[in-house]
Amino acid sequence: MVSTPDVDENLATALRLIDEAAQAGAELVALPEYFCLMGLKDADKLAIAEDLADARAPGPDTPLQAALADAARRHGVWVIAGTLPLRSPEARRVFNTTLVYDPQGVRVARYDKIHLFCFDDGQRRYDEAATLTPGQTPVAFTATDRAGQPWRIGLGVCYDLRFPELFRELGAHDPLDLIVLPAAFTDTTGKAHWELLLRARAVENLCHVLAPAQGGLHASGRRTFGHSLVIGPWGEVLAVQAEGPGVVLAHLDRQRTQDVRTQLPALSHRVR
Repeated sequence: MVSTPDVDENLATALRLIDEAAQAGAELVALPEYFCLMGLKDADKLAIAEDLADARAPGPDTPLQAALADAARRHGVWVIAGTLPLRSPEARRVFNTTLVYDPQGVRVARYDKIHLFCFDDGQRRYDEAATLTPGQTPVAFTATDRAGQPWRIGLGVCYDLRFPELFRELGAHDPLDLIVLPAAFTDTTGKAHWELLLRARAVENLCHVLAPAQGGLHASGRRTFGHSLVIGPWGEVLAVQAEGPGVVLAHLDRQRTQDVRTQLPALSHRVR
């Protein structure tokens, strides 16, 4: 996506793309970080923050959560809802939160972004701690596909990508099948590190990685790097879209993962 300062426009785009992915056969759909709003300034997200809705019945006072739950239910797909702002106990701050909905539209997981981005190269400056409260708890969940197979999925958001220990912790006792990392990587850092780091996380954990990203020029003048990617457990790029709104579709191959882990049993060789 290339989200705008207009929440309704962004939500309509997200719902259209979820529909497009479902029609193409997707069983799991993930949106990018800040799918609902890329404002003119960082503080704009405070005005649209929602309280956490009831897991089974989000109401009209939480319209973003209600729309996402409805989309998952209507299409019968898992929806990993990028990120949206949820109210924090801290004044003038919100959580940057990923919510996960099962094919019945029930919220089954919540992850609040732990690592907050800070960058200053003299021309561009970002400091997420000015508006965000960091999360405290790593989160993974299990999704069951239509064939009845379980998939262990670890969650991260954008800057979390730079902290491999997060994903190691998530897979320490139950290896991950998939890492999902919504992002709005800056163009500057993305050109240098985005694909490199994503492929490294796939190789380290011998699992698939799905990274839906903001990609393009936003109304604020900020450019996000995009390159939404699906990566296989050997670090191979399975699908990519450089910029612009669209669906990046790939098949996750459980047998491929098993073969790679048999050939290179690195997960069993770790010394803690």
